[in-house]
Amino acid sequence: MQTRKGGIIPRILNQPKSFSATFVGIFLLSYAFLWGVGATPDPTAAVAQTPAASQQELSQSGAQEAPVRVVAKNIGLDVAINNPTSTDIEVLDQALLSGAVRYPTSALLGEEGTVLLFGHSSNLPVVYNQAYKAFNSIQNLKSGQMVSVYSGSAEYRYSVVGVKLADADEDVIEMPKDGKRLVLVTCDLSFAKKTARFVVTAEFVGTYALASN
Repeated sequence: MQTRKGGIIPRILNQPKSFSATFVGIFLLSYAFLWGVGATPDPTAAVAQTPAASQQELSQSGAQEAPVRVVAKNIGLDVAINNPTSTDIEVLDQALLSGAVRYPTSALLGEEGTVLLFGHSSNLPVVYNQAYKAFNSIQNLKSGQMVSVYSGSAEYRYSVVGVKLADADEDVIEMPKDGKRLVLVTCDLSFAKKTARFVVTAEFVGTYALASN
């Protein structure tokens, strides 16, 4: 369909200044009316709906969470964590067959105190259950390297401050209740067996939100 010469479209195109002034006037009158009846959008509501970034550091709200996974990228460590409620040796040994174990009386993530994680280590050439090699390389961690412990909703980062080989007869692992610390300990075959253990100590750095799906 052809537009006749004197139609409305040619008039608008030939008079841009008049059209612009009319459009701005209509826009301002419409906005004033919407503002008067409370129908304009609330900018604070839009901000509140923005999802948290995956690397955003969380404020310390006092949340206490069970650990489910420990990762140390520098040594290729990535192991699931079990959380038994009993300190019975048989219960702990059974839990160690499927990953690392948080000692039941140690701190939870976000709680003041020491999170104590045990994991098997083995120097056997052939190991069918990989849980027996869970903490095989923790002695290779260096001061300043990061260890991440995950809950279901957040990442708790710790910076390594010390690595040592505990004496075979040493039966005590220090677990200060002040501050927030992480201790990784190797155990050979059985939780209760008195063999030399590697002990890694790390200091809490921060808590970070996990990316939402």
